[in-house]
Amino acid sequence: MPNIIIYTTAFCPYCVHAKRLLTHKNIEFTEIDVGKEPEKRSEMLQKSQQRTVPQIFNGDKHIGDCMQLYDFESEGKLDTLLA
Repeated sequence: MPNIIIYTTAFCPYCVHAKRLLTHKNIEFTEIDVGKEPEKRSEMLQKSQQRTVPQIFNGDKHIGDCMQLYDFESEGKLDTLLA
């Protein structure tokens, strides 16, 4: 079973789109709002080497940001990647 974690902020349109795609595909995820939990931003940065949100992980594997998520979906690779 996938362990999807998505680091977000409240007013990020890319975060909304990424969560919408995951929800549409019935993929459960844990959301970490780095705006409400600022200490988690450094965790996200350490894990992804990226400062922008969203950052999406399957367990310890970094999937990427919103655009990468949609790229995987359009290539037909997202289901396999998140399995």
